[in-house]
Amino acid sequence: MRLVNHERNAMDLRTTPVHLGLGSRAKPVEGFAWDPEVLQAYSAAVAADGAEGRMVMIFDCDGLGDHWESHPAGDELVVCLSGSVTVTRDVGGLPDRVLLGPGEATINPAGVWHVVDAEGPTSILAVTATLGTDHRPRTDARPTENVGTTSPEEAP
Repeated sequence: MRLVNHERNAMDLRTTPVHLGLGSRAKPVEGFAWDPEVLQAYSAAVAADGAEGRMVMIFDCDGLGDHWESHPAGDELVVCLSGSVTVTRDVGGLPDRVLLGPGEATINPAGVWHVVDAEGPTSILAVTATLGTDHRPRTDARPTENVGTTSPEEAP
């Protein structure tokens, strides 16, 4: 994994996210993968951006999301590009759902657990505050405090 300076070629945000950092810098993240070692390397490479760093990525999905997530360092913008998606937030132990169609967006507030469910083939764009992001398996209707995966900063 490496951050690229001054990329001038087209890139696919499905496989090469872009990190937005301090000084209004945008750097493609080549070799990105949802792997603990890559996530740790990414976290280390962007640590100086702190809570201001953001990752921009497109996700293709279909069906129920397999995990809850929370971004304690900042809000997350979720934009539906195609298809239909329901974003469910756990607000005080109660589900708060918003249905998005193409061109519609919602904001997941900092620290709020949320899950994304696609109604058929769907593409979403996410702009995420990555510092301290946590994921928890979707084994119940809402996240639990005792079960989870480590954030990139905590990965071994």
